[in-house]
Parts: sequence; structure tokens; C-alpha cells
Amino acid sequence: MTLASERYDLIVAGGGPAGATLAALVAMRGQRVLLLEKEHFPRYQIGESLLPATVHGICRLLGVSDELEAGRFIVKHGGTFRWGSNPEPWTFEFRDLPAFSHGNSYAYQVERMRFDAILLNNARRAGVDVHEGCSAIDIVVGQSRVQGIRYTDDDGRVRTALARFVADACGHRSRIYRRMAGQRHYSDFFRNIAVFGYFENGKRLPEPHSGNILSVAFDNGWFWYIPLSATLTSVGAVIPGDLAPSIQGDPAGALAGLIASCPLIRQYLSTASRVTDGPYGHVRIRRDYSYCHDRFHRPGMVLVGDTACFVDPVLSSGVHLATYGALLAARAINSSLAGAIPEEQALAEFERRYRTEYRFFYQFLRAFYIESLSEHSYFWAAKRLTGSALADIVAFIELVGGAASDDPALVPGDSEHSYAARTAASQGAVAVVPGSLVPSADGIGWQRAA
Repeated sequence: MTLASERYDLIVAGGGPAGATLAALVAMRGQRVLLLEKEHFPRYQIGESLLPATVHGICRLLGVSDELEAGRFIVKHGGTFRWGSNPEPWTFEFRDLPAFSHGNSYAYQVERMRFDAILLNNARRAGVDVHEGCSAIDIVVGQSRVQGIRYTDDDGRVRTALARFVADACGHRSRIYRRMAGQRHYSDFFRNIAVFGYFENGKRLPEPHSGNILSVAFDNGWFWYIPLSATLTSVGAVIPGDLAPSIQGDPAGALAGLIASCPLIRQYLSTASRVTDGPYGHVRIRRDYSYCHDRFHRPGMVLVGDTACFVDPVLSSGVHLATYGALLAARAINSSLAGAIPEEQALAEFERRYRTEYRFFYQFLRAFYIESLSEHSYFWAAKRLTGSALADIVAFIELVGGAASDDPALVPGDSEHSYAARTAASQGAVAVVPGSLVPSADGIGWQRAA
């Protein structure tokens, strides 16, 4: 039997964190799910710094917490910035947020080749039909809704698979996102370029912050400095788009020159050498990567992950936005397939919450890029934006830790408290309108509030 004759409940195009998360969470409800990934894993990807809400929230729902721990990824307890008007680096710690103070006050720095493979293999274990080497070409559209996907398989043959829902999680280079109404809007404010590579034997921050991401503003932009192992470090410079000519033709030389112009990064790399072979041996460039699409859904189809939106990476929000968007899409699809919530209402709730999370990061970063402010002004800006009742710095940690949305799935729990109990506690702490949509007891669907 060919795939063209099979029907699924969901087809996901793209096997990165967004696609693998969505596919697994729908398969966990017993639905038939097909995932198409154009590459063969493991494959290289940028975006190595995770947030606690991803590690202890969504990854816990997926059931991969033990596997992540066994992976011995670098542990980060917060973040360190040389940013704003303060000439000295300043540090925040996740443990200062009460929600992250139960033994879960950390996240990971991950090699995406290993992390993404963990999520994709977990989708397989959940029952997802995973096909690598398969590239989405176009969607199949019926009279009123999307009905499937056309794709090329690993042998180059064009095939068709049909489903009740289709998700585009192919990333910023997707070939099918344009079939969504509207268009992708690139930010005029964040018209930046990133040039990045990998280094061996770079220095580390003093303990207990040696695993932190170090973000350093300098005259031409800012640097990320992410420890991926005891010796390997991801280093990237984010610069304005009008400096693009300075990196054309010789990205490695341009990166070396930018490092030389940033005293703190130069100091940390004074004993290091750049990796020049293997998947980490290239100096890469990424352009115009802050954007958002007009629509995240149409009948029978959703956009998730970098296909839907992305924002400047200084707060490491990429994987968080991707996996949380996938969770929200899974809730909508699961509830619609079960007949519990009408499709349009479920998808509208998915899009509303997804856009709210994106807006938190986008609007806060507009203030964060004002370099004349102190860190205390940034803390206050986070509190004002989210409307948090917490102290300024704690509201900042809540936002940059990925927990500003008051979604119980994003708040770490411990072995003594079930997701259902945390959901009930969360709903009891805020006013819930009867009939509104709230997370189901297992966290991967919607239900109506009583």
C-alpha cells in the first residue's frame, strides 16, 4: 500500500522541535500522524539555548525529561549580560522565580543535532509514522479546507498523503507556508544579520554560572557565547543589516574581526581556536530572521515554529516559541478531532495564545535594545508588559524563562504534583470565564471552563 492511498488525522511537514512536538502530542491521543522531514537526522541546526519552561514544562509532557538528563547537556542556571548602561556584566538566576524553585531552576545548552534527534525519536515511540528524506512540495486543497500534502520521497518520487489536518513546521525556508492567507512580515526594527561559528577551549564564566549564556553588547551589535560542552562554544555576532557588505565573501574573516572589536568576547576566546571541520566547521550567516505571518491557521492547516514566527535570539526564545506553539496547535487539533471543541474556535484559541507569547518577547526586546537603560529598567519593562504582580526582576525572569503566559504546562512541577493538580491550582488563581477554553487535565487538549 502506498502512502498516497493512506489517510491520517494529521500530517506534519518538518521534524524539528516544533514538528516533532506537535506530532508526538497528537499521537499520544491515539491519532494517526505522519511526519515528513526533508533531511536525515542527525543534522545541524542553530538555536542551542533552551528555557526552563521548555525543559521542565513541554519536555515533561513529551516524556523526554530523563533522556535529556541522561544526555549530559550543559546546565544553565540563568543568564549573564554585558548589556545596557552597566559597564559590568550582570546575572539573573532562574531560581529567583518561585515557579522555578522546586529543583527545576535550570535549563540546558544543547547541541541541536542531539536534542532534535531525541524529540524526533520520541515522536516515533509515540506512534508517529516518521519519514525522513521527504520534502513537502505543496498542500492539497479541497472545496473548503486543506486535505493533505504533496511531497517527494527519499527516492525522488512525487507522492500524496491526505489528512484531516496539516501542519507546516518546515522552518523559515518552508515551501508551503505561502498557501496560508496573508504574508510573512519582516520586522523593520530587527533587520539584523547573524554571523556565527564554533570554538574549542574558550573560557567559561565563574561558577556557578559557567553554563550560562553570555550575551555581550558592543559597538556594532551584540555577541552570544554559549557553552555546549566542556570545550565547545557557539559564538555568534548579531549586527545591523546595513553592515552586510562587511561580511560578504569572507564570513570567517568578518567573524574574527568582530571578535577583535569586542573586548570581553576577545578575552574569553583568547585561548580558543575555531573549529574548521565537521558540522561545526563552517562560519554561517543568517539574515532577516525576525518576522511574523499574518495568519497561523486556515481550515485544516496550521503554521508552527519558525514557519509562523521568529524573533531576535538574544533571549533564546526560538525553541520555546516553536515548542509552545506546537503544544497550542496540538490542543486545538486534539480537541477538534475529539469533537470536544469546534475547529474554528480551537484554532482561534491556538493563534491567540501563540501570538500573545510572541508579542511578549517581541515587544520586550524593543525595550531591551535601548542600550542607555540599566538592567533595572529592563526588569520594570518586563513587569509592565506582562502585567505581572511579581517584583520587577522576578517578572523579568518569568518572561525570559518562558513562563509569562500563566499556562500550567510551562510551569515546572515536581513528582508530588500532577499536571492536573497544577492546572486546577493555576485556574483557581485567576478569574476564569465559564465556557472559555482552558487546558485539559492531561495538558494536550482544550476543555471548557465550568
